[in-house]
Amino acid sequence: MTDSSAHETVAELVKSFADAQGDAEGALRDSFLRLADAVWRDGALTSLSEPAARVLIEQLDLVDDERKGYLAVLLGLLAEAEYPTPGPVTAEVSRGIDTYLRLLGRSGDGQPLTFALLYLLGQLPAERDRILAAADALPLSASDRSRLVRASQPLDPDDPDVGRVWPAPTAWDLDADERAFDERHIRSLTPDQLRLNWENDTRTVRAYSGAKAYWAVRNRAPGPESADKLASAPAFDGAETGADLFTRHAATFRCPSCDAGPLSFNGSSARCQRCARAYPIAGGIVDLSADAVTRPGDDDTADLLAQLAAMPRLGLHYEAMLRPAYLRLAGSNWGNDVTIADEDAFLRRNLRDTEGPVLDLAAGAGRWTRIVADAVGADRVLAVDMALPMLTVLRGSVPEVPAVLGSALSLPFDDASFGVVNCWNALQAFPDDAPAAIAEIGRCLRPGGRLTMMTFRWDDDPIGRHFQATQYFPSRPQGHLLFERADISRWLSDAGLTVREQWCPGTFVFLTAERTA
Repeated sequence: MTDSSAHETVAELVKSFADAQGDAEGALRDSFLRLADAVWRDGALTSLSEPAARVLIEQLDLVDDERKGYLAVLLGLLAEAEYPTPGPVTAEVSRGIDTYLRLLGRSGDGQPLTFALLYLLGQLPAERDRILAAADALPLSASDRSRLVRASQPLDPDDPDVGRVWPAPTAWDLDADERAFDERHIRSLTPDQLRLNWENDTRTVRAYSGAKAYWAVRNRAPGPESADKLASAPAFDGAETGADLFTRHAATFRCPSCDAGPLSFNGSSARCQRCARAYPIAGGIVDLSADAVTRPGDDDTADLLAQLAAMPRLGLHYEAMLRPAYLRLAGSNWGNDVTIADEDAFLRRNLRDTEGPVLDLAAGAGRWTRIVADAVGADRVLAVDMALPMLTVLRGSVPEVPAVLGSALSLPFDDASFGVVNCWNALQAFPDDAPAAIAEIGRCLRPGGRLTMMTFRWDDDPIGRHFQATQYFPSRPQGHLLFERADISRWLSDAGLTVREQWCPGTFVFLTAERTA
């Protein structure tokens, strides 16, 4: 295809997009996706990308603000596709810098076009000084500005700052000990590891801006990025073992070492009655993880105590800052349409009239453990998580609920031992192993037992899906992974679970399933 014919093809697609009736059902979005698919597919450029950049820049002054927002997002995607090595398409996109800055200067506070332009400008680090000067004149939120600053920031190998950018650099208010821990970790990285982490952080913060912008362009101005106040970490009382908390649940446990023996709880340990393996208990947490070691005596809990005492505020930080942002990204909840009250109501309604022990699986810092305990009674509830910082916070906030440090993929519980398993905002934390986790849930539920679960699905829109996927978290450095609803349904069926209720606002998946015979 010659350059002139390519230009003509793009021009035709742009004209179709410009002429689409915005009030017609899906017409504007459909025409935009046809245009986008011609020049960008799943994060990669096409042969039309370079000539398209010129046409899109020309059109920015010819279309209304709604269409300007779409075009700005598409220009940002074109430049993003060449990161970390800018090429000819980024050079073409950069030619529109005067237009972008002029539009930014007159765009309204909190409007979709503003967010689209911020995403686009974050792809142009060569123009960083001009961009930040223009941004200083706008009433941007601290988080939006910090994302723009970080998106275009060059790596300084002598003073790098990696791992603390999501959802915005301003979200990370580290104390001196946490900063020292970070610096020790960063110094341990090789130059190649440092660069890879830096580039993945850049991709992540840019994609978060892109997800927010694209949702706004498709819908409306997003809601405020509010966060709960970060509380003080609960004091850890090293003298408290909490073994008595587990005795009422002893019949549900089985030894994770021999996978058969029952556990007895006494003093500062749990011991298998078959293989005699002992597991430490400290602060109402029993360590049944793969890293738990056999103890020579019941009083030796020094390692677990030391880990508990050394934990920073990660669990609290997650609840206050990271979780609300994650719901916006994974659930497409940028308008704050799904509230914490909605989540609470779904859980309470579906936990009514249940019987038997209740497992709060991947309980995190305990925000929903409290709801479960309130709904069914704390004496029925056990909490499980693999993250000790989370369980430390959980035990401080729900001290009447005992906690287990263990894996969702190999639950240390007997078959058919629970009347309810709750797995809330957690399945996507181990997405590659989600079928195995659901199978374990099915194994541990009694016939007639109930699963309550909230997780997330992929956006149906390929660009929205791209922004969801382009998040690089420590738990999955190859990129973010969510689910298809059909896959979740198949995994539940394979585990002997039948869906009784399902609610899927945005890209959330709320469901209740029952264990059949």
